Amino acid sequence: MLAEFNLDGKTALITGASSGIGKEIALVLAEAGADVAIAARRLDRIEETADEIRGLGSRAVSIQADVSDSQQVDDMVAQATDALERIDILVNNAGISGGNSLVPLPDQDHASATSERIDDATWESVLDTNLSGAMYVCRAVAPQMLERRSGKIINIASTNSILAYPNGSAYQVSKAGMKMLTKVLAGEWGRYNINVNAIGPGWFMTEMTEDSLNVPGNYQEAVSNIPLGRLTNLRDLGLLAVYLASPASDWMTGQIIYLDGGETALYS
Repeated sequence: MLAEFNLDGKTALITGASSGIGKEIALVLAEAGADVAIAARRLDRIEETADEIRGLGSRAVSIQADVSDSQQVDDMVAQATDALERIDILVNNAGISGGNSLVPLPDQDHASATSERIDDATWESVLDTNLSGAMYVCRAVAPQMLERRSGKIINIASTNSILAYPNGSAYQVSKAGMKMLTKVLAGEWGRYNINVNAIGPGWFMTEMTEDSLNVPGNYQEAVSNIPLGRLTNLRDLGLLAVYLASPASDWMTGQIIYLDGGETALYS
């Protein structure tokens, strides 16, 4: 392995790691040598992931936490730090979908259109998890990184940070906020040698997206908007996360890298 990509001796905390993107990033970071604390609401699922990480030769700790609750976040970071001594790498991946259109639209038959106006609880749940949750975790981890003057923070944004589509108000607003949070923190913490970057995934088949992609016509429509003409597997996201977590990216901060097969090249 190239020395600049080696994560031996590094520790990582990954939220939303019970499945999909978070789980894959956790496994690939472990493959690169990192010890990993994985957090999610579903304890049984993250314990399975922790076992897989141990099978790769890295230490793993599983922590049940809901990132929309700031007290749970503080407790999660304390547990991860106690178990692994410190947190060198933070991956803010926890997120939920939801929101659809704000109100019913006349003659609207799109699969994601809503039959009633979005309620306050739905809007707040998406923003609290996707955006406030990331802020809570950054706020909890930052003091130790600032004290050491070293750290890597990777926020999982989305192509929806810059691409607006109908019937996705709350989710897309939350991901646009994640983009700006990344830039602001990069500016604030760069002088302390903390790199803050984001990955903006395009379409990947995950538990969160499979319902949408399995709607007749949706998969074909998604692929038709991708210049490479196909989807790829989650490992590609894990490999990009290794780059952003490693010394290879020490000169990069405040950037959002869209891993999307070229979609944002055409439409942003």
